[in-house]
Amino acid sequence: MAKFRVRVSTGEACGAGTWDKVSVSIVGTQGESPLVPLDRLGKEFTAGAEEDFEVTVPQDVGQVLMLRVHKAPPALLLPLGSLPPDAWFCQLLPGAHLRFPCYQWLEGAGDLVLREGTAKVSWADQHPTLQRQRQQELQTRREMYSWKTYIQGWPHCLDQATVKDLDLNIKYSAVKNAKFCFKVSSAFTELKIKGMLDRTGLWRSLREMRRMFNFHSTPAAEYVFEHWQEDDFFASQFLNGLNPVLIRRCRSLPKNFPVTDDMVAPVLGPGTSLQAELEKGSLYLVDHGILSSIHTNVINGRPQFSAAPMTLLYQRPGQGPLLPLAIQFSQSPGPNNPIFLPSDDKWDWLLAKTWVRNAEFSVHEALTHLLHVHLLPEVFALAMLRQLPHCHPLFKVSVCLHTVSSLDVEGFSKLIKRNMEQLNYSDLCLPEDIQARGVEDIPGYYYRDDGMQIWGAVKRFVSEIVSIYYPSDVSVQDDQELQAWVREIFSEGFLSRESVPSSLDTQEALIQYVTMVVFTCSAKHAAVSAGQFDSCVWMPNLPPTMQQPPPTSKGQAWPEGFIATLPPVNATCDIIIALWLLSKEPGDRRPLGTYPDEHFTEDAPQRSILAFQSHLIEISRDIKERNQGLALSYTYLDPPLIENSVSI
Repeated sequence: MAKFRVRVSTGEACGAGTWDKVSVSIVGTQGESPLVPLDRLGKEFTAGAEEDFEVTVPQDVGQVLMLRVHKAPPALLLPLGSLPPDAWFCQLLPGAHLRFPCYQWLEGAGDLVLREGTAKVSWADQHPTLQRQRQQELQTRREMYSWKTYIQGWPHCLDQATVKDLDLNIKYSAVKNAKFCFKVSSAFTELKIKGMLDRTGLWRSLREMRRMFNFHSTPAAEYVFEHWQEDDFFASQFLNGLNPVLIRRCRSLPKNFPVTDDMVAPVLGPGTSLQAELEKGSLYLVDHGILSSIHTNVINGRPQFSAAPMTLLYQRPGQGPLLPLAIQFSQSPGPNNPIFLPSDDKWDWLLAKTWVRNAEFSVHEALTHLLHVHLLPEVFALAMLRQLPHCHPLFKVSVCLHTVSSLDVEGFSKLIKRNMEQLNYSDLCLPEDIQARGVEDIPGYYYRDDGMQIWGAVKRFVSEIVSIYYPSDVSVQDDQELQAWVREIFSEGFLSRESVPSSLDTQEALIQYVTMVVFTCSAKHAAVSAGQFDSCVWMPNLPPTMQQPPPTSKGQAWPEGFIATLPPVNATCDIIIALWLLSKEPGDRRPLGTYPDEHFTEDAPQRSILAFQSHLIEISRDIKERNQGLALSYTYLDPPLIENSVSI
């Protein structure tokens, strides 16, 4: 006979407690005990409760390896027939000397097998019982979570028909879901009462568009409204706006962008030339060519239009502002595709910049946002669920972690397919991406500056975790679960394209890969998501669609025609509501580096977590100090405002 003390901790989430009866059995090196009920009078497992139980088993099971937790309805309810399943969120089962992290929902009757909390890679589990448990856990998860092809050429995704059918462990919490639904309904109700949501016509004036600020506003949005027509602000959004990943240094002008010295002399000034500035490295290019010949949408019965512009920019000497030099609407030069310049008529030039901003919207929403920080992170997460058991150290690291646009579904689909064909691993790794685009030293690039600090902090943290569990390159190669995870991301996410790794052979390669995953799902998502409403609530700054075709000559623009090109009222309302919801976390926030769930029980990884948190505090302090001197603060990569993972 053997006795054990078991403490059961129930989560604090809404609905976490249960009336069901819970039993445990002890699994050890010499066998498994019978189930022993954890039973007292009344409801033992209420939300937030910790309960102590003494468990007596008839035989010595040897060294404890696992706990088997069984939950079933009370016997007195069984004659009542079918009842809704009672879910329970179990956090932790500490014993006298061992801790068994859970942090899972158990819905209805069923079992959970919990291992002692020490993280272990596959080759470190020597006992056959533990090896079998790993295999059984992964087999169960592979049956629960399978892949499907949503659209040919896109990353594959979870094979699930509706959100309501998802397992509780990967759903929004009840509180978060309720807050999200309330925000949606209140936003639509407000704009419907104001008579804007159903208004399919044009805005009467730019002044009337200001009414959207009555719906909601932010200091950043007010700054956009005040400065959206200014050339330096237009250019700065390529650095610190919602899509800061396209700008690249231009060493030679594209042949299909025939800008001349005479065109840009008013901005460059005397004593220089295009060639001289190209050689200095002071010219930059933003090319939206991926939008060429993309299928467009129909809104309110009217066809919409899109452009594939090229924008040439000039960095003034010293710390001067970045300025636009020239804009061409399509990739084919000719008499019907003029190059627009800052020296043109005010409305010609403003319309040209607005077409570029519309292209920014399309590329951002389809690629930078949807593909890079939603579809790919879903692949990372689904492959993790299918290939890494709960006890794997990388699982523990990871869990701590189109109706109103110019493009229709066909256009979005084609755009994503094009980008998938071009995508390289280096595009996802910030230091390599910054170097490849040649933007290491352009001043005022706060996305780069703050992002590199966050990347460095994540990499240091990941390096420490990897060094704890992988003592050599061979240990990386021998972890078959790790290799299966990477291989499944390669095949299901990147569709077996050779530009991304299909295996990892060294500690350094593993560190780089995991850093990329964590950064993409946290910091990059924050950088390209949190500012959507700020950029778009003043709709002329970031129009989601254009109702007139791009002009084929200069002198065609005037105030009324400018407004007629912009989205109608109802489309403006729809997109601003959507971006308001996508920009603001509705609840259950977990900032980067915050790990309320104690998945790691060993001292070494816990010390690494504390060091990571301290590093992030230092970065946040530096960002806040820098922002005090800026007219428009860049806050999207301030660590307390970065979610641990893609949460909305």
